[in-house]
Amino acid sequence: MLAGLLVLLILMPALAVAACEPNGQDAYKVRLSIKTALGKNAYEWNESELFLFRATLAFAMRRYLNKENFNVSNVIVCKETPRVSFWFVITDPGNTSELIPRTEVENAVRMSRNRINSAFLLTDKTLQFIGIPPTMAVPLEPATQPWLIVFGVIISLVMVAILALIIHGAIQKRRRGKAISDEEEEKEEEEKQGQITENGIHCEVTDGKEGVHNRGFHQEDERLTQL
Repeated sequence: MLAGLLVLLILMPALAVAACEPNGQDAYKVRLSIKTALGKNAYEWNESELFLFRATLAFAMRRYLNKENFNVSNVIVCKETPRVSFWFVITDPGNTSELIPRTEVENAVRMSRNRINSAFLLTDKTLQFIGIPPTMAVPLEPATQPWLIVFGVIISLVMVAILALIIHGAIQKRRRGKAISDEEEEKEEEEKQGQITENGIHCEVTDGKEGVHNRGFHQEDERLTQL
């Protein structure tokens, strides 16, 4: 019984590896263009990079299925080429002889595509999952809505216009008050100039006025005989 269990445990990973074949039902091909993307800064693809790839896929499966039992060992890679391309399948953590359905793998990859690309400094065009369409980046929504910005600008312009009108009105009112004060001062000066100063006393000019008649020297009766 124990021997049979050991044989089964040994055969199950072998069966999973055997299921990883080109154009398999639940297999996907990956192609990386590292030199095209990074040029002189391109890194070398090695076992450590492959381990990182398997880890990112395990993360994607955990995130999509909300299960924490996916590990690097569940990501099986095969048919690797020097031009950095390979095939992979993902086994069920509860039964490594069974593969995760193709649709679930595709959905998990699409959900975490940006995280996978970032791990390798690549994009959808330089890290290709053959058969999985490139995902569109989620558009960034501004913290402030455009209509709110426009509304704020309009309100600011209106407030500036009102403030300008108030200041302009105050300036005009002040100028009118000053003009009236100047006119009054001119009138006072004219009135002062119409008076003659004698011994320090202002006397009114009688030119053009009828004057005051002294009735003592006024002859009312012309019938008196003149001397």
